[in-house]
Amino acid sequence: MPPERRKRMKPDRRAAARPNRKTQKRPNCRARAGPGGPPRKAASSSPRKPPARLGAAAAALAVAAAEEERRLRQRNRLALEEDKPAVERCLEELVFGDVEDDEDALLRRLRGPRVKGHEDSGDSEVENEAKDNFPTQKKPVWVDEEDEDEEMVDMMNNRFRKDMMKNASEGKLSKDNLRKRLKEEFQHAMGGVPAWADTKKQKTSSDDESEEDEDDLLQRTGNFISTSASLPRGILKMKNCQHANAERPTTARISSVQFHPCAQVVMVAGLDNAVSLFQVDGKTNPKIQSIYLERFPIFKACFSANGEEVLATSTHSKVLYVYDMLAGKLIPVHQVRGLKEKIVRSFEVSLDGSFLLINGVAGYLHLLSVKTKELIGSMKINGMVAASTFSSDSKKIYASSSNCGVVNLYNQDSCLKETNPKPIKAIMNLVTGVTSLTFNPTTEILAIASGKMKEAVRLVHLPSCTVFSNFPVIKKKNISYVHTMDFSPRSGYFALGNEKGKALMYRLHHYSDF
Repeated sequence: MPPERRKRMKPDRRAAARPNRKTQKRPNCRARAGPGGPPRKAASSSPRKPPARLGAAAAALAVAAAEEERRLRQRNRLALEEDKPAVERCLEELVFGDVEDDEDALLRRLRGPRVKGHEDSGDSEVENEAKDNFPTQKKPVWVDEEDEDEEMVDMMNNRFRKDMMKNASEGKLSKDNLRKRLKEEFQHAMGGVPAWADTKKQKTSSDDESEEDEDDLLQRTGNFISTSASLPRGILKMKNCQHANAERPTTARISSVQFHPCAQVVMVAGLDNAVSLFQVDGKTNPKIQSIYLERFPIFKACFSANGEEVLATSTHSKVLYVYDMLAGKLIPVHQVRGLKEKIVRSFEVSLDGSFLLINGVAGYLHLLSVKTKELIGSMKINGMVAASTFSSDSKKIYASSSNCGVVNLYNQDSCLKETNPKPIKAIMNLVTGVTSLTFNPTTEILAIASGKMKEAVRLVHLPSCTVFSNFPVIKKKNISYVHTMDFSPRSGYFALGNEKGKALMYRLHHYSDF
């Protein structure tokens, strides 16, 4: 405080401390005592007010201190800005504005203008204050003109996008058109818009119940993973796995693919004279063993019913090879007494493991004993034998001589009781002769294929007798000519072999086991 102000204020302090003797009044004697009563109290005087000069002095001191603080802050800021480059100072001025003299103005600009009109709303004062603190949406400082230009995507030079072109004029598509095309492809693959992607679906009472079930699900523990009892039609949930013979690649045609009836093993055989066994894990499928048969291009290889033996025939020989996996011995059967066929190729093994059925020429079928490899008897049908199989109890034999692309499905009872049974359904999705047919173990899927046309393979849903729409993916064209197919014992995997030497394998998600 300046010394002059201190001198002026000292007399005032003394005056306030010492009362004026001249103006001080003596107490009223009447207040001392009344007639015949206690003495009366003197009337209390009003409290003294501090002099006005003290309030003005305090305000002046506060103003002086604030001014001094602002001056020091300004000096420090200028000292800091002297070290900044001119470009940085210019950018700060463009972004924050010229607020050198008032930092509160900068805070107000950053906070944004407050929205008025909360008087009529039912919000509390705390909510209104919180709303005032939210900044309003600001306009961008600049706009990049290149962002507004419609970017074109090259379709011709991309192997995945090239398949989505409808004509040659669609060499380039905009991003919006490409997004629409991808959406169309997805809906085509899924057979329509899935329920989870349908935004127009109105919420019903059942949706509310499902939400309650989900809440209940989150409150309990346990194994909730399960599949439906029956296979749904339309879309078959599946994924590509590593090729079954990836650890023993070949370029020769795969003639046989079969899963072991007891172990998690798959057998792959082909025209490269080799029979190979692989452990099935869906990832690497490590090789277990390979058996090489010299000058014996394999036409068909098959496990015995108990899985202890492998039987193999060739494309140009009447020799039947039997490989005993337990003993590790390869046994050739050069001649079967009574069998007059010059070449033994196609055959079937009964489910009980007792019989072996060989498809001969001119419509002949030969029944052999698996144990002794001796001929039991022969039978003949009109025409050429295209395919044959045993019934589930191994007591009946079915044969077909059709060579067209139509697959007729019959009821077993009608076939046994009627002379000319009528088919339940005619599958006409293939246009060339069917060369491979196989049911999955649950008889919910029928796989049909033709080795005379690329991608000619279909999976039929039973009992609806409709084809699954998502297999095969025609645009990928990685299946080529199919010559053999098989399902794993519990339908968890599906495998097929083509002429390129690949045993393609798929995981069917509906079935949890191998």
